[in-house]
Amino acid sequence: MTTVLAEEATTRQVQPRPRRRENPWKRRAPLLPALVFTIAVTQVPFLLTVVYSFQSWNLVRPGSQHFVGFDNYVDVLTDSQFRGAMLNTVLLTVVCVFVSMALGLGLALLLDRAFPGRAVVRTLIITPFLILPAAGALLWKTTMFDPTYGLVNFVFGADVDWLSEYPLASVMAQVVWQWTPFMTLLILAGLQAQSKEVLEAAQMDGAGRWRTFASVTLPQLARYLQLAALLGAIYIVNSFDAIYLMTQGGPGTASTNLPFYIYQRAFEGFDVGQSSAMGVIVVVLTLLVATFALRLMFRSFDVSGGVK
Repeated sequence: MTTVLAEEATTRQVQPRPRRRENPWKRRAPLLPALVFTIAVTQVPFLLTVVYSFQSWNLVRPGSQHFVGFDNYVDVLTDSQFRGAMLNTVLLTVVCVFVSMALGLGLALLLDRAFPGRAVVRTLIITPFLILPAAGALLWKTTMFDPTYGLVNFVFGADVDWLSEYPLASVMAQVVWQWTPFMTLLILAGLQAQSKEVLEAAQMDGAGRWRTFASVTLPQLARYLQLAALLGAIYIVNSFDAIYLMTQGGPGTASTNLPFYIYQRAFEGFDVGQSSAMGVIVVVLTLLVATFALRLMFRSFDVSGGVK
């Protein structure tokens, strides 16, 4: 009996006391200032934009502010220039994302190999992404596409005013140059993360370089390519610097995209109501595309985080 009581006493002493559950707000409290700041600088302006989108308000006509309901949205959606700007935005985004991804994939495959001076080459390739978009746009406008002294005409022996004859293609070239290093970095990270044992096993099985790339490397890069496409599309769809500094949306509206058209209506036409409605439509469309893309990305992973 004494032995049983001693064992029970020892067991009680060994068992740890239940820890008190900490208040989760103690861990979240340091993040509250950042949350408040984010809401103040992003959500509050967006809510004001939604409010202004239901009003007819032109700053040139004082006292013209009044509620009009969904009239601004109807006018925007029936505006041919808005539809043209939306088409240019979609075309600019799709072409720039896919071309920069293709170039980034090729550069990443080259940089993944060992060769003398690889670190220097990597640094030089990343450089365009580190240049400010405004500086990059001015560089391409004055150095590359100038009809008299531009390097493009000098190399091809042509006499073409690229910004006037091919405005949207010229903007695409500058945007692709700016975003290709970003795609290269993401894809290069995916290449360096793949298992070397799997590649060696593929070589032992007699798979050639192309078969190894198509069957092993490319599926491994799928999530990195999807992430690159998503981030690139979100940022490129909001391109403004290149169009404003290189073409001013012209000739006419040939290179006008949605951010530049909203700028024209808000700061040149002083139409607060319709420009706000355009901004709300662009935000909603961007959220829909981003949500759809994120769901496609998450479907390729199971609950444990592995690729299906």
